[in-house]
Amino acid sequence: MSTQLKTPTTASQTAPGRDAVADVVRDVIEDIRRDGDDAVRRYSEKFDNWSPASFRLGEAEIQDLIAALPTTVVDDIRTVQANVREFARRQRETMLDLEVETEPGVFLGHRHVPISASGAYVPGGRYPLTASAHMTVVTAKVAGVERVTACTPPLRGEIPPATIAAMHLAGADEVFVLGGVQAVAALALGTESIGRVDLIAGPGNAYVAEAKRQLFGEVGIDLFAGPTEILVVADEHADPFVVAVDLLSQAEHGPDSPAVLITTSERIARETVAHVEELLPGMSTNDMAGPAWRDHGEVHVVEDLDAAYRLADTFASEHVQILTQEPREALDKMRHYGALFLGEGTCVSYGDKVIGTNHVLPTRGAARYTGGLWVGKYLRTVTFQEVTDPAASARLGELCGRTARVELFEGHARSGDVRAAKHSGAELPWALAAR
Repeated sequence: MSTQLKTPTTASQTAPGRDAVADVVRDVIEDIRRDGDDAVRRYSEKFDNWSPASFRLGEAEIQDLIAALPTTVVDDIRTVQANVREFARRQRETMLDLEVETEPGVFLGHRHVPISASGAYVPGGRYPLTASAHMTVVTAKVAGVERVTACTPPLRGEIPPATIAAMHLAGADEVFVLGGVQAVAALALGTESIGRVDLIAGPGNAYVAEAKRQLFGEVGIDLFAGPTEILVVADEHADPFVVAVDLLSQAEHGPDSPAVLITTSERIARETVAHVEELLPGMSTNDMAGPAWRDHGEVHVVEDLDAAYRLADTFASEHVQILTQEPREALDKMRHYGALFLGEGTCVSYGDKVIGTNHVLPTRGAARYTGGLWVGKYLRTVTFQEVTDPAASARLGELCGRTARVELFEGHARSGDVRAAKHSGAELPWALAAR
């Protein structure tokens, strides 16, 4: 049983509806499919007022942009990327190739083979989201992707230097200042100047997410993404001020970002709400965090932590922060989340920006069936088989013939028959009849 102290407010629909977004995206994709670079340029001019001589930046231009940045910015980018690279490398080391002899002369195995080319979409427009470059480029390179093409939109009509530095230092082979549906479609379909990729990763607005959805199948994608989410599980030992700050840290992503508190303490619940209301007016991102809290904020009071974990699992939230006396309990008690953040010493913002885990995570309940972006997403696990023992091949051939005929697949059966006969010296009645 739980008590809900704050319920979401249904806001008026101000953004384009899903159908309208889908229609716009469909038209852009089809135009780019037909007209290539010409359509890319038209839509870049239309949506971003951006039409440079070349969307791709050259090495000298990139180096000039990096040189103009403060040293601390570049050093911090390198430090964060080292964290991301190290964790991705350790993940890759857990993915072992396999070869086993299942019976004498029968060998089965798998190999983890990187895709050839990936696209990294790094959002911009309102904020220069350099961290997304770390997550999508560094991780792909650790996986062994040969060509990584990175795209980011202009920032208020200008090239975003910190984002360009992040993409380049992460190891991007090609860097384009190009955003929106036109970037996603160009990466997925290929144009005269932008090579087609095998997989596109990275967050974006509703139009970018819809473009990835519509193009999925022609190109691989990391996951279907929605607004950023945070859910905090807190007991009576939590600091309500910290809870409030952390909820608002994610609410500022956008006006539709859910921020949920589940707590065993009514005092913590009420004090957290009071702190949120005090903090919001002074936030420079109140135009985003305010509507998010008003329209998508929730506070639940439950009887104990077991109930808190059960309720939290029903949300399957992107980010779940555990502010309890024994935070590691959540590792055993919870199943459905994009990422866990255990204890007051960490926070979702660390995962977003600096700590090394990947911040491209499932939203809208997708954590029930998938995890987030990781080095394994850029690898294909492919199998191989080899039979070197003639007797084993004969046994398998006989088995194949019988099982295939149960399914009325005569051609499959004959492939098995041939090997069984070849290694036993038997005649093939159906082959004699065909001569």
